[in-house]
Parts: sequence; structure tokens; C-alpha cells
Amino acid sequence: MDLNALQSILTIGETVAVEFKRCGNGIESDTYETVCSFLNRFGGDIFMGVLDDGTVLGVPEKAAPDMVKNFIKVVSNPLLFSPTVYLVPEIIKYDEERTIIHVHIPPSAEVHSYKKVIYDRVDDADVKVTATGAIAQMYIRKQNIFTEKKIYPYAKMEDLRLDLLPKIRIMAQNHAGGQHPWTAMDDQELLKSAGLYGRDIATGEEGYNLAAIMLLGKDDVILNVAPTYVTDALVRKVNVDRYDDREIIKTNLIESYDRLLGFGRKHLPDKFFLEDTVNKSLRNTIVREMVSNTLMHREFSSSYTAKFVIEKDRVYVENANRAANDGCITVDNLEPNPKNPIIAAFFRNIGYADQLGSGVRNLFKYSKYYSGQEPQFIESDVFRIIVPLDDEYSYDFGSTKVANSISDMNGPSNETENADKMPISADKVPINGLSAQQKIIFQFVEEKGQITSHQAELLLKVKQRRARIILGEMVDLGVLERQGSYRSTVYVLKEGRKK
Repeated sequence: MDLNALQSILTIGETVAVEFKRCGNGIESDTYETVCSFLNRFGGDIFMGVLDDGTVLGVPEKAAPDMVKNFIKVVSNPLLFSPTVYLVPEIIKYDEERTIIHVHIPPSAEVHSYKKVIYDRVDDADVKVTATGAIAQMYIRKQNIFTEKKIYPYAKMEDLRLDLLPKIRIMAQNHAGGQHPWTAMDDQELLKSAGLYGRDIATGEEGYNLAAIMLLGKDDVILNVAPTYVTDALVRKVNVDRYDDREIIKTNLIESYDRLLGFGRKHLPDKFFLEDTVNKSLRNTIVREMVSNTLMHREFSSSYTAKFVIEKDRVYVENANRAANDGCITVDNLEPNPKNPIIAAFFRNIGYADQLGSGVRNLFKYSKYYSGQEPQFIESDVFRIIVPLDDEYSYDFGSTKVANSISDMNGPSNETENADKMPISADKVPINGLSAQQKIIFQFVEEKGQITSHQAELLLKVKQRRARIILGEMVDLGVLERQGSYRSTVYVLKEGRKK
């Protein structure tokens, strides 16, 4: 490994894919637990001879070759690792006095155990997995096939809501600008054209697949093949312990889309916004992207209950997921990954969704106009989209709450203009208006030049997810700005904030 790359990793600190081990007296058992968790997640890198904060102590240079041999023996021993794995540690001369050992662990197609215990990687920790559901989710994540393609050879046309097909033909025709092949097809031809009927080349089975049943199945048929399938729509603005309004949706994806869209329209304000000269509904755009994403990209074989929740300061969706990575998705690190390509293509044909990846871009664009803040996309075994809410925010006039709080911090003003009519610039937020935790981070960045989420976690003694939220709030306030992406993200003072 290049020393410059190594130094960058040491600066960023431990992440979901980086682990530091001291290994002062040899390789300890928790090192192998990390190997197991990396194999079961997305792979990663272990650096032996390094403290948790990135300080290099090194391992005894003369002992390093024997440590490598012992490591290889353990990971290739079927009594300890099941299944075994072949890894080649690398001895790195950090400087004249210090030596470290680096092991790269690729992701595995198998579920591994160490000493008969399964470990998974969550943020920067190795977690024992004992629950049957969590182990099942791990196997789902490692499948190399799409579960939506599972064939149900005994499913028949009468198990589907064929009464929806005339509406679907019209929607496809309108979305295509007046002409679409589905309009000239009979029902069976349409279903085959959409990939909802086919043959499994591996088994020879022929029939309707899971995608067909989820998109168009009758409710009792859906309950038969996916007994835990449900979307729980909730409003928690006043009664946060229970709910103000609730709708439990267990029907096909086509009608689920309409019902969730209606639920969002009912409980979210529709703010006036002009895009060029056209009045655009920010609410409908945001709800559409969130609903279409949670319906077409979820893992239907999981028992996890999908949710659409509206709270006072945010709206979010979450659903079971076959994760390709772990962490936050941004426009910069976006790598579109279809979880259910047949269902996604069907949604695009009828105008329920656009091309892959457009939902992320649209939410980042229109969330800023709707609430003045960026959304969060969190990729893990449960996928989450969180869009901040601020009922008093207007793109034309900023936020009344922000304006009033800034006015209070700056003292009384002789200006006669109303604060909620004044555009608000985050760059003007005074430092003495930051929270205690934000001030600590500000002082650290002012002194060190930058900070990572891991450093913020240690500095504030909070969990890494909370540290990321605090850093994100400081970005929204215009105090910090992000640089880099995904695992190499750092936060620096925004121009105008520097000494």
C-alpha cells in the first residue's frame, strides 16, 4: 500500500470498512471477529499496530512474519473459520522504527462464522448476530439473484388484478407521448413484455414471478407469497408516542403508490414555487420520489415493515434492503443500483418513476426549495430517505424561525423591515449562535483545518450517526462545507469563516 494512501486512511479514522488493531502482544481474538464481520458485510481493511485514534505504535518488526503466519493459519482453519478464507497480509514499513501489518478482506459470497459465531459490521463496530431474522437478511444480501424473479408456477392470470391493465395501458401511452407498444397487446402479451411472465433457465420452471404478484396480485395472493408485506403510513406531529393518523397498506404496488401519494398530500403543505414560469408542486414531487423509491427498491422477502412517517420536523421512508454498500448516499457518490429491475422498469413505463438515480438528484434539488435543507439517503440493511421539514420556510423568504432566532441573537434592530420577509443567508449565522457541540467542532476545525465524522464522534463522545447529523447541520448553517465523498469525506470551514 502507498504510504500517502495509508496516511489518508489514518487521518480519516475507523469506518464501516476500516479497522485499527493495536496487536502489541500478538494478534488477538477480536481481530478475527473483524475479519468475519468484513467478510459478511462489504469487505474492508485491517491495520495492525495502530491505535483506535489512528496513532501508529507499530508491531515488533522481528515478530511480524510470525504474526502473518499465525493469521493465515487461523483464517484457514475450518475449526475456527467456517467457511475458511485465504488472505495475504502485507507487512508495511511505516518509518525507520515502526512496522504495521495490513490485511485487505474482500466481500464474500458466503456467510462466515468465527468460533461458531456470526459477526456483522455496523458502522465501525463488530456485532454478534444471533437473531434468525438478521441472519436471514445476511443471506438475502449475499444472493446473486433478484428475488423479484422467483417463479410461481401455479400462479394463474385470475390471481392478478387484470382490471388494472386498461388504466396501465393509458398511463404508459400518455407517458410515452401518445404511442406505446402495450396499447396494441392483449393481457398475456403485455405481462410477458413487462417481464412478469417467464421461464427460469436454471430450473425450467415457467410462470408468473414475484414481480407480477407484487405489482398486480390480488390482496389474498400477495398475502400468500409475502405474508409480512405491509407499508405503515403514519403521522406523528402531536401524539409522537402513537400517531395522529395512520393507514396500513397491504395491496398491490400500483394501488399502494396512489394511496401513499394521497396520504402525503393530505398531511404535508403544498408551498408555492415557480420553476421558470411554471408553478411546480414541491410537495407532490418530493412525496412521489420517496414513495416510488420505497415501493420499487424494497426487499420483499424480508419481514421488516416498510414505513412512511410524517413528523413535525421531517418526513421519512424506510424499507428492507439488499444493500450494495453501507453509509450515506450523495449526488457525488451516487452509483445507481437496481434492487428490483423488473418492477423499476414497470414503474418507469407508466410514469411512476424516471431513470435510475434521478430520484436522488430530484430530492437533493427540490428538498432545498421545500425546507431549505438537504435530504439524507442511508444505505444499509434498512434503506432510509429522510427529508427535513420546516412549515415556516419559503424559498422566496427563507425561514421565519431562522430569521427570528438570528434576530434574537443579534439583539434589537432599528430596521423597519419584517424579518420573515428578508432572504436569509446561512453565511450570516453568528458563531455564538451555535450549540455547545457545534462550537466544539468549530474550534477543532479552526485549529486543525478539517474534521471527519469519526473524529467528531470521539470529540463529542457520541455515536457516529449522531456526529454526522451535527456535521450536516453545520453544513446547512453555512459554517462547514463537505469535501470528498463517501469514506473520504472531510469537513472544512466554509470560505468567509476562516481566520
